[in-house]
Amino acid sequence: MLFLWVLVGTSCLQVNMDLTLTEEDAAFWVYRGEGAVNLVLAYTGSSPSYIGKVIRIRKVPNNGSKSQGVRNSIALTPHERLIWKDVHELISFSDKEIAGQLFVQHVMEPLLGAKYVDSGMHVLVTKEFLESVEKNISSLRPAWRVDAARVDTHCYFGLLMSDHSIFAHGSQGSSPSISVEIKPKCGFLPLSRFISEENAVKKRITRFQMHQALKLHQGEISHQSVYNPLDLFSGSGERIYKGVKDLFTTPQNNFRVFLDGSLILGGLGGGTKSTDAYTAKVLEDELKSVILADDGVRTETLFTLVTEALQRSGVLDQLLAVQKLDNIDIEGVIHAYYDITSQECMVCRELSEEQAKKYTSVHSASLDESLRIVKDYLIAATAKDCSLMICFRARKEEDSGSVYSHVYLESTQQAFDFKVYFIDLDLKRLGKMEEYYELDKKIVSCYKQMIKMDHGRNEVPNLQASY
Repeated sequence: MLFLWVLVGTSCLQVNMDLTLTEEDAAFWVYRGEGAVNLVLAYTGSSPSYIGKVIRIRKVPNNGSKSQGVRNSIALTPHERLIWKDVHELISFSDKEIAGQLFVQHVMEPLLGAKYVDSGMHVLVTKEFLESVEKNISSLRPAWRVDAARVDTHCYFGLLMSDHSIFAHGSQGSSPSISVEIKPKCGFLPLSRFISEENAVKKRITRFQMHQALKLHQGEISHQSVYNPLDLFSGSGERIYKGVKDLFTTPQNNFRVFLDGSLILGGLGGGTKSTDAYTAKVLEDELKSVILADDGVRTETLFTLVTEALQRSGVLDQLLAVQKLDNIDIEGVIHAYYDITSQECMVCRELSEEQAKKYTSVHSASLDESLRIVKDYLIAATAKDCSLMICFRARKEEDSGSVYSHVYLESTQQAFDFKVYFIDLDLKRLGKMEEYYELDKKIVSCYKQMIKMDHGRNEVPNLQASY
């Protein structure tokens, strides 16, 4: 395997020279989805090097100039270099995309387990490849995504990873696979003493559920999700099943289902409506090739499979432990942020002298302690916003030596191989700390306003915590 060391800023990036994507390759890469920063394409061709792979390519905002896009790609600011100073590999690169991959490899992988994390490999892509991709997928992208950003045709590499919605090619003939992508969100209620009295609702209602009220108010969703993250992270089979079923009922952008890598439930690149009877029937029919059950129970069987896989793998326990690195909440962390950046604390400035006393201990902490607080918060923020891909395939009798974990379903008398991977483990930026704080205030304020408007009537039972 040939590698090229490419100069990026002041650092060298190792790129696999055996794998370079050109204009002729573009037709074989199809749109799989996208987030705010990257597009994901899946391979449909016959090259052994790319079968079973997806590639992430960078986007650039439509409202910025080329030079602005380049500036936005700079990896770490001087303050961020301080925060990540112990991760030498991460601070040695000056490109955002490369730093993101190194963050996954050297920060998230040790915390979540190498078995469940795929940091990927960079490959070269030509400008012509990117321009062709842009043309080919534009009609498949959500309109609002197209309006917001386009393919960055000046980025000459992409991140190649295994497609975790399918099993490795040729590992068990042509057995169909079914995979479920879940965005679990934050799985605990904060108990920090730095949460102000007027925001005490945060200790009773999950962030996800409160955020639903704001999203509804802003028109981002048509109605609120019935999902409660505390169910999924409870450790109880019954509640995990309920959490999975609730995600299916109101998928938004938190639940998708794939059959052999093709989307059969959920939205591409954004949210989707609640699951109606027609959509539910389509999924039920599609599951025929994987789950040997009668009509009407295959989808419920899938929920059981997902529940079993989550419990057996223990990935939610690992994820929750990383999320809980945020143990003082953004209301405490924001003070450490201002100390690191040597700015006047804009939060304390708006508080009375008595109110500000609560945060004296944060402001009097050493620089190293402040750096640790913010670093842990940013890692936790990644863990709160990542997704899980859980993939299943019926196990054949002769395949007793499978390397995959498995679960047996008594109801269908089937054994299933399964694998679980974390995806979307993106590096969160220090420069967004004030945005995180302001969003937190907005979420709590909107939720409290909604409760007030209800005049004490229990009109939104799905937003009431009962734990």
